[in-house]
Amino acid sequence: MTSPTPADKFTFGLWTIGYNGTDPFGGPTRPPMDIVHVVTKLAELGAYGLTFHDDDLFAFGSTAAQRQSQIDRLKGALGDTGLKVPMVTTNLFSAPVFKDGGFTSNDRDVRRYALRKVLRQIDLGAELGAHTLVMWGGREGAEYDAAKDIRAALSRYREGVNMLSQYVIDKGYDIRFAIEPKPNEPRGDILLPTLGHALAFIETLEHPEMVGLNPEVGHEQMAGLNFAAGIAQALYHGKLFHIDLNGQRGIKYDQDLVFGHGDLHNAFALVDLLENGGPDGTPAYDGPRHFDYKPSRTEDESGVWDSAAANMRTYLLLKERAAAFRADPEVQEALKNARVAELSQPTLADGEGYAELLADRSAFEDFDPEPYFGGRGFGFVRLQQLALEHLLGAR
Repeated sequence: MTSPTPADKFTFGLWTIGYNGTDPFGGPTRPPMDIVHVVTKLAELGAYGLTFHDDDLFAFGSTAAQRQSQIDRLKGALGDTGLKVPMVTTNLFSAPVFKDGGFTSNDRDVRRYALRKVLRQIDLGAELGAHTLVMWGGREGAEYDAAKDIRAALSRYREGVNMLSQYVIDKGYDIRFAIEPKPNEPRGDILLPTLGHALAFIETLEHPEMVGLNPEVGHEQMAGLNFAAGIAQALYHGKLFHIDLNGQRGIKYDQDLVFGHGDLHNAFALVDLLENGGPDGTPAYDGPRHFDYKPSRTEDESGVWDSAAANMRTYLLLKERAAAFRADPEVQEALKNARVAELSQPTLADGEGYAELLADRSAFEDFDPEPYFGGRGFGFVRLQQLALEHLLGAR
């Protein structure tokens, strides 16, 4: 089935659908969209939910009355459509006050203002039923090495996340935090640039159990990394709290293309992992499939909705192809020949240590490595070709 339903848990950022086409070299190509219209259209397309930064819903610097008016309108639209708000986030990057970051600005007053802004968004997220607050530190970084004490910046980052975690605990909110790594853009170098950096940072926190990851396809691929492999590691650590899906074509600026409109091979591997990578072939991840992309500035409003539908359809098509791949007897035989399942077998026997390993002559003295020269291959190329043929619908 390639027609999305809320059961698929597809979600969209308000900043994605509402993107007006502005880029560093040109102004808007589309007018703003009303929040009620956005919620209504997403529900019609079969989406599950909407996410937003605070400044997506109401302009930075809005009065309390203006802010509440937009919140009330959003609540009304959610009630009318059944759309959910599973995640919220805070804009600490657009306003001039955050030009040197929020949590890690060299200006202490700015850091305190940023934390208050996040606390207010946490309250709103809890009010709307969100379970995740994503933290993308787009301005937490530097262009000049002498301008930023990185160790002090990480201490301030840690201080902020610790305080926010304690606030959620004291309020009794059912909310977790998800760090979104990115190597660069808009800053020359952003703190916690990759999934691995973020994992290491999380272990320094007072409540590491409350903080996980929100990896994004394009962000990891901008660093030249394999996104599906990174997601596998996030799952291994139990830290995949949320995920951002889009398309990226190589190491360049953050393209935010429609999901699958970039590295299609890796998108296939990712969907296969998410949907079939759990115990006994069950889904490995049960959270929202969130699309963080930008409709091309070449499009009118109809193109915006075409692109939203394309994200969901592409995911569902890849889900179908991945299921067919796993069910193919020839693939199963190729997996067996490649010894993929054997990697799950412990290298050491139960209770075995180095003494037993040293005493086992078959492990070294009597082991013959010669058959691996020209005689014993793994068939990885054949396996990948089968994946390609399923991806292309040729099998």
